[in-house]
Amino acid sequence: MQTSPEPSQPHFQRQQLAFTAHIRDPQSNPLPEGIPARRMEIYTEIFFNGINDLISANFPLLHEITAETHWQAMVRDFMVRHRSETPLFTEVGLEFIDFLQNERTAQPHDWPFMLELAHYEYVELAVAISDAEADGFDPNGNLVDDCPVVAPTAWNLTYRWPVHRIGPAFLPTQAPTEPTHLVVYRDRQDEVHFLEINAVTQRLLDLLKENPQLTGLDVLNTIAAELAHQDPAQLVGAGRELLDELHRRNVILGTRV
Repeated sequence: MQTSPEPSQPHFQRQQLAFTAHIRDPQSNPLPEGIPARRMEIYTEIFFNGINDLISANFPLLHEITAETHWQAMVRDFMVRHRSETPLFTEVGLEFIDFLQNERTAQPHDWPFMLELAHYEYVELAVAISDAEADGFDPNGNLVDDCPVVAPTAWNLTYRWPVHRIGPAFLPTQAPTEPTHLVVYRDRQDEVHFLEINAVTQRLLDLLKENPQLTGLDVLNTIAAELAHQDPAQLVGAGRELLDELHRRNVILGTRV
């Protein structure tokens, strides 16, 4: 994408490119010809505040725990470096994560968990606004004998950092030895929640999503074999309770029809 004017271009195109280049990065690009400095300053401030407000709304916790000067510098860097692939406001969060992961140069004052926290905050919004729906299912089906259906709005996640616990009163500087497993989901009242799970529950959800033809019992037996469990019947019994709990929370919707 062209960001600076070329002498061979028509005047109006050069003016447009100079205008947008200055708005993105007023420190590095001169004022467009013929536009008063005060007027251009107003335009620049309006655009920056709009982008800043949008990103802050997508990542309220990351914004809260980041010094304001550092936050504004990061937003400006996003405007300078990143070229969004979508005009949708709901996707700006994903664009910002792409910028953090692939374009931004890490700074000494960055929180070590910044990228994972940003992703977690994006997921919370994505789950809240998702219009994904499952195909036909029986909400009262037998979760063991039939094929459980995982809600398409449930996100099964693993992080190095305990992102669900991070806040102004808890800002870890060293990652735990064990990863954090979470499922972010929407209940039957469309409220978003998270559930901290273990690796076995995460594996169960992965198997159900990847193998929709498997019954609950098939999946539990698969996990028992993978773990070389000494008492598969005991694991299946515990698995029944787990499936019921996930169904109660609306992580599992029911069984396939």
